[in-house]
Parts: sequence; structure tokens; C-alpha cells
Amino acid sequence: MSAGTVRVIAPPAPRRLFAMPLSAKTQEAARFHRERDHRRLRAMGVGVALGALLTAGVLGVVGLKAHQVRLSYRLDALRTTRAEAEELNRRLAVELATLRSLARIEEKARRELGMVAPGRDQVVLAREFVAGGAGTSRAVPARTAAVDRGAMGERALRR
Repeated sequence: MSAGTVRVIAPPAPRRLFAMPLSAKTQEAARFHRERDHRRLRAMGVGVALGALLTAGVLGVVGLKAHQVRLSYRLDALRTTRAEAEELNRRLAVELATLRSLARIEEKARRELGMVAPGRDQVVLAREFVAGGAGTSRAVPARTAAVDRGAMGERALRR
């Protein structure tokens, strides 16, 4: 060899694990085939389960907060309705007291119906309400037509 030439040395050939030669199809199938690592599968399953559990927990908390907000809005609406109902009840109580006022009824009777206050000679008190009275009525109880007919029927039977 001359002094100026460089010699290239090829790397050594890889050693085969199997003694028999592999076909191209077998080599391709061997390249994609792996044995399952059960520890890695278990770790991935635990990770997915924990992620799902965490997601469900977060969604549950968010759902509860949304429900709380809805309930607070409804509570505010009910409080407003209650305040309006109490105010209406108060107004109606005042109106009822005004309508039951004896002075208003007397004024309305004089103005609209033309009534006048009775004079002293027009008022007659019953004996039950006189200050010195015994409190019991001495008047004969009024007889009804049915009682009168019944009494006449008995007289006719006695004859």
C-alpha cells in the first residue's frame, strides 16, 4: 500500500442470537412483537382510574356549586315574593279596618242613603237593656203559625 491511501475498515458483523437464518417475513414480525409488561399495564390502569376519580370529584363539586347558586336565586325570589305578600296583607288589614269603621259607615249612610241620626223620642230601649231592669224579658214568647195550627188540631181531637 502506498503511503497516501487510507484504508476503511468495516465494523464487525452483529452476532446472531439464533443459529438459523431468519426470513424477511419473520424478521418483520419479530420487530413488531413485544411481550406485555403487566406492571406497566397495571400502573396505567391505576393512573386512568385515579384520573377518572379526580375528574368525577371535580365535576361533582362544580355541580353542587351550580345547584347552590340556583337555590340562592330561588331563595331570593321567594323572599321578594314573601315581602310583597306581607306588604299586601298589611294594606288589606288597613283597608279592612277603614271599611269596618263605624264613623265611615255612618257618614256613608247619611251621604248616600239619606239617613239621619234618630231623635231622642225615636229611640226605645228594651227592658233587658235598661239599667234597673231584671235582665229577663217578661214578654210572652211569640207564637208561630205552626204552633197555632198544632193547638187547633188538638182542640178538634178533644171534641
